[in-house]
Amino acid sequence: MSESFDCTTDAELRRGVVRAAAVLSRGGVALLPADSSYALAADAFDPAAVRTMLHLKGSDRSVPVPVLIASAETLSGLVETITPAMAAAAERFWPGGLTMIVRSAPTLAWDLGQTESTVALRVPQHPVIRAVVEKTGPLAVLSANAAAAALPLSVPQALTALGDPDDIEVILDAGSLDGAPRVSSIVDLTGPEPRWVRDGEISADDVMAVMPMQDGSEPASPPS
Repeated sequence: MSESFDCTTDAELRRGVVRAAAVLSRGGVALLPADSSYALAADAFDPAAVRTMLHLKGSDRSVPVPVLIASAETLSGLVETITPAMAAAAERFWPGGLTMIVRSAPTLAWDLGQTESTVALRVPQHPVIRAVVEKTGPLAVLSANAAAAALPLSVPQALTALGDPDDIEVILDAGSLDGAPRVSSIVDLTGPEPRWVRDGEISADDVMAVMPMQDGSEPASPPS
C-alpha cells in the first residue's frame, strides 16, 4: 500500500519530501504534483525504476522519458555542450514551462527509452516536486495517466487512471491542481538551430526572441 502525505500542511510537506527522496533514491516510484498534472517520478539514473514507471503508465521504451532538474546549474553535468541558445533559454524561462531537448553527455549511465542520445530537460515550477528534485537530483517523470487519457489534476484521478497500482510507494498529495493543465512548450536544440516542437505555456515567439543561433552568431527567427 502506498504511503501518502498531505502536502497542504507544512509539517506533512517536510516529512513527505524527505520520505519521497528516500524512496526515489533507492529505486522506488513516487506520485508527485507537477506543473501540468500529477506525475510518476523515478530516479533518472536507475533503469529498473524507469522501467517500473513505464510499466505503471502502460508505455514502452519507444516513448522517451523527460527529466526534471533542480536548476540550470545542473546542465553542465548532463549535456554534451551548453550552447548559447540553451543558456539563454534556461536563464529566461527556468523554472518554468519550457522543455529543452538537448544532446546528453555521452558518459551518463541512464536509460530513458529510445532517445538517440538526447534528453528532454526542464526545471519545474511546482514547489513540491521541485523540493523533491532538489534532494534527489534528476528525476525521470511521466504524467500519471494512460495514453490519450486526460491529465490527472488530483491524486484520486491519477490513481484511478493507473488502476490504483501497488508499485507506487509514496504519494505527495498537494490537493487539486488549479485550472487547466499547463503543458510545457518544447524546443529541440539538438540541431544547427532551434526547432519548435510543441506549443504550450510559453509562446514560440517569446522563446525565439531570447534564443540565439546555436553558434551564437545571430538571433533565431520565430517559426512561421
